[in-house]
Amino acid sequence: MRLKQPRWLQALLLAAAGTAAAPAAAAEPKHDLYVCANVSGQAQVMGSRVASPSGLYRSVDRQTFVPMGFPHIRLFTLTHDVREPSTLFLATLDGVIRARNHGAQWRTMTSWDMTEPKSIAFDPNAPDIIYAGLPDGIAVSPDRGQTWRRQNDGIARRYTQTITVDRTQAGRVLAGTEKGIFLTEDGAKTWRLVQPTDKTTYDLRQSPHDAKEFFAVTSSDGAFRSRDRGATWQPVPSVPKERTLHNFDYDRREAKRLVYGGWGAGVQVSEDGGATWTDRTAGLPNREIWRVALDPDIPGRLYAAPYQQPLFVSDDLGATWRPLYFEKAIVFDLVFVPRS
Repeated sequence: MRLKQPRWLQALLLAAAGTAAAPAAAAEPKHDLYVCANVSGQAQVMGSRVASPSGLYRSVDRQTFVPMGFPHIRLFTLTHDVREPSTLFLATLDGVIRARNHGAQWRTMTSWDMTEPKSIAFDPNAPDIIYAGLPDGIAVSPDRGQTWRRQNDGIARRYTQTITVDRTQAGRVLAGTEKGIFLTEDGAKTWRLVQPTDKTTYDLRQSPHDAKEFFAVTSSDGAFRSRDRGATWQPVPSVPKERTLHNFDYDRREAKRLVYGGWGAGVQVSEDGGATWTDRTAGLPNREIWRVALDPDIPGRLYAAPYQQPLFVSDDLGATWRPLYFEKAIVFDLVFVPRS
């Protein structure tokens, strides 16, 4: 059932549309945009009967956003079932939740002792297997979320923030933890440290253009790149170390276009594969950026989520910005899911 938007959301959308109309997309988007958001500032109080709008939002047109499923204050990220994109798996404060029908029907899949996953990923070459990063290690499901077990052999400091599955080989997974990047090549039976870090690895991505390349950003230890499928890593000299970098993204259309955002780091865009970066924070309300994302369907479209502000969008790679949705929010993630 499509939920009616609150009046304050309708007003914000009308104001944003009047400020700067979004250009029409060249073609129908091939992905839906899902937003994991903790929304605040709507004059609600704890214990009130007014449902919090925090949780999962879906947009099929990149202009209107519909809340899906139950309100939730800590929904960190999501992935989709590789064989059934309309079924999502959510990493939440409560544990892993399966959400069918594009996020409308929810069911908790993990037990009381496996909570607060920060990341979750399917193995595209072994589509029954799901990996989740937990505060105390790695959780693995061999049966599409029905059962779970911890598999941490080889990981000493186990807080895990991000999980990425190598799309070229079943059972090959990289995990970003509080003390480095770990690699498994046997489906999490054993792990080995491939890049120690002084701070937590916050985000870890495989290039959509070159499967041998991975890129990682950290909290106050800069960025690292691998060109041999994550076996060895090198620091990225052009990325400073003094800021917490929350996430990174590749442009799926332009191989050399990269973007990262972070606390005090603002929004940084590279057009030369990370050799140099351009600050694209001007026009945003602050430099505390929780999330950035490049749209896979609309050339030049960039999203940024400043802390406790609306979600912003740019159609010229950050040269200009306009508020897109929410009044005041922490956007934990922006995820593009293929259309069913």
